Amino acid sequence: MILGIDASNIRAGGGLTHLAELLAAARPESDGFSRVVVWGGSATLARLADQPWLVKAAQPELDLGLLRRSWWQYRRLSRLARQAACDVLLVPGGSYAGTFRPVVSISQNLLPFEWREMRRFGWSWMTLKLMLLRLTQGRTFRGSDGIIFLTQYARETVLKSIGGTGALTAIIPHGIAPRFSHPPRVQQDMAQYAMENPIRILYVSIVDVYKHQNKVARAVAMLRDEGLPIRLGLVGPAYPPALTRLKKTLEALRLDGDGVIYHGAVAYQDLPAHYAHADVFLYASSCENLPIILLEGMSAGLPTASSNRGPMPEVLGDAGVYFDPENPEDIASALRKLLASPALRTQLAQAVADRAKRYSWRQCSAETFSFLARVAQGQSFGSAERKFFQHD
Repeated sequence: MILGIDASNIRAGGGLTHLAELLAAARPESDGFSRVVVWGGSATLARLADQPWLVKAAQPELDLGLLRRSWWQYRRLSRLARQAACDVLLVPGGSYAGTFRPVVSISQNLLPFEWREMRRFGWSWMTLKLMLLRLTQGRTFRGSDGIIFLTQYARETVLKSIGGTGALTAIIPHGIAPRFSHPPRVQQDMAQYAMENPIRILYVSIVDVYKHQNKVARAVAMLRDEGLPIRLGLVGPAYPPALTRLKKTLEALRLDGDGVIYHGAVAYQDLPAHYAHADVFLYASSCENLPIILLEGMSAGLPTASSNRGPMPEVLGDAGVYFDPENPEDIASALRKLLASPALRTQLAQAVADRAKRYSWRQCSAETFSFLARVAQGQSFGSAERKFFQHD
């Protein structure tokens, strides 16, 4: 069999990491695939490791803007897939307007399907973009032969939003690169820290309206006012309106450069060093499909305080402490509980490290190719088969 992959809208970030890691760990011949053809732009294809079964089909239009890429997908992709004699087409970007079948899509962005989160952007171009994605991805999912979801929460949310689907579905979470793995640290009593040598709390994520960095900053200010020697490190790029709001909050609380340090965007290969130098991990997002960053913090063996929204409890389980990400007092309470007990931090650090071992790119790749083969062969799924693709 031959697998085609539409990488027309896979250009950076988590989508590109997923595609690169998926193919790097793949053993397609195990599921009957002799060749995998990827159509993408030059920068995207350069990130994919060479494999004897991999064909990198560069398309000049895919180095251009969104309209040209969308037109290419609509007008050319289906014909190219037929010419390549593909048995199934994978669409990791979640939007597809072609006629080739069978097609398997992946749901990787939950923002378009949660109205409450979308409304945080107000009347803006971002809101318009998310509404268009809701329409295009909803149409794609309803017309797909197979859909891969990353969490049970995402599956339920999307299917409720689009009114169900006749497609086969699977829950296949992403993996974690081994470079993030770190043994849990020895946890110290808070008496060992001082304002000059504070306990370091790390929050890695884009600064955005649904990530609630300004609420976290207010919680940090409360705890520092109580005399707790803590410092928050923020790592990630920024949505400009959210960054403006964060900077105003830091100025008002007199935290900038002392209680809170914003490092800005950091290259993916440099992220493990930030985890390695942290003492506690915090994750305050209220909307996620699969929180890869939370998985990275878990793999790094960091005692974790997490948002109680979305799929976070599904991923973290009982290996962390939870809070309402929109309530600074509740965030402060969760951190206070974590910081007060070295024994609790030790217990949770080991628990997150153990739980993170469930997520590997080899497993993700194996389950993905197995699912693709079943869709290509037109096989149906019994209840026992469905469970194979689900994670608790």
